[in-house]
Amino acid sequence: MSKVQAEAQSHLDAIASIDPEICNLIRQEEQRQADVLRLIPSENYASRAVMQATGTVLTNKYSEGYPYKRYYEGQQYIDQIEQIAIERAKALFGMPHANVQPYSGSPANQAVYLALLKPGAKVMGMALPSGGHLTHGAKVSFSGKIYTPVPYTVSPDSHLLDYGEIRQIALSEKPEIIFCGHSAYPRILDFAKFAEIANEAGAVLVADIAHFSGLVVSGAHPSPKGYAQIITTTTHKTLRGPRGGMILCEEQHAAALDKAVFPGLQGGPHNHTTAAIAVALKEAAAPEFRMYGHQIVKNAAALAEGLLHHGFSLITGGTENHLILIDITSKGLGGREAAKSLAAAGIVANCNAIPFDTRKPFDPSGIRIGTPAITSRGMKEAEMKKLADWMAEVVAHAHDDKVLTRIAGEVRDLCEQFPAPGIGI
Repeated sequence: MSKVQAEAQSHLDAIASIDPEICNLIRQEEQRQADVLRLIPSENYASRAVMQATGTVLTNKYSEGYPYKRYYEGQQYIDQIEQIAIERAKALFGMPHANVQPYSGSPANQAVYLALLKPGAKVMGMALPSGGHLTHGAKVSFSGKIYTPVPYTVSPDSHLLDYGEIRQIALSEKPEIIFCGHSAYPRILDFAKFAEIANEAGAVLVADIAHFSGLVVSGAHPSPKGYAQIITTTTHKTLRGPRGGMILCEEQHAAALDKAVFPGLQGGPHNHTTAAIAVALKEAAAPEFRMYGHQIVKNAAALAEGLLHHGFSLITGGTENHLILIDITSKGLGGREAAKSLAAAGIVANCNAIPFDTRKPFDPSGIRIGTPAITSRGMKEAEMKKLADWMAEVVAHAHDDKVLTRIAGEVRDLCEQFPAPGIGI
């Protein structure tokens, strides 16, 4: 048994006695997360406190409704927990209203649709192939099936958002909602320009900051406060909480959004997740979190610089946030092929479409990487240079098992110097 597995023994004893098969898989996943460099930008390490909250007796309680307005009795402690989470969210994001019950980011966005629109209404968002999200009007999502999508794209040359073109589309199509947000755009969003466009088009501006909400609250990315009437986010990713979602909004939309979440889309909230969100929000208000958020951006910039030095082709030429999108075909590989080779070397990324990709979605031209998880481990610019060197060696020897195995060992050695938060405790 490895050191991590041995240390994990105590907190998995109950599972081991009932279901050793599942327990063994959890232990293996703990070891994997400890031993590899996790570069998927939507992943992170939750703290021990956050994970403990998700495993409490709060999972036993059913709590339809909202604090102090429930349908079941026995809510005297649940109400306080949810109210604390709400107040912390409002304070952290500077918004007058918060709903912490959405099960994740996609249900949070779905609640926005239900609250504001009728089926068939026009919704404008960044096209999925340009870096947008499924729930911003993609045809394969409910948002593109029930509503009328009005997509905007990035420039074919620079791969940057063209706000002039976005304005023209908005004025021509007159959508009722405009989403600004992304899942694979490596640049800062100009919320002021989006607000101007939405106001001129008569649309409600919704900022989906799921990917970079941790950067927003740490001051490493501009805030949509004062520009977007509604903000949605996940509570994991850069925010480093449990798998959940939140909606923050101006008062005029509060009642409609609350009704859309419950009873419109969900039953009782996941109280154990609500408690973990409250804990994560308290952690995010600490000075150390601000340092962490800024270091994410510094690390991403340093990693991008190292990759450019090795001749990688980066979409938009670099990054201003937590993620980097690479056109890996310039190295003679497909996105899935590159991601699998990197994973074999202990460097975990995901294949991803690039703007105007000519390859199939299941094997696109790009890989998407980010620095939140490795920053949570305490890594800084020096480690980013080493990581760029490893990535260059992997793509140059993508099918050489000896090289990949050697690098995986070197990655494990580095990971031991930077223990993963919350793992093996």
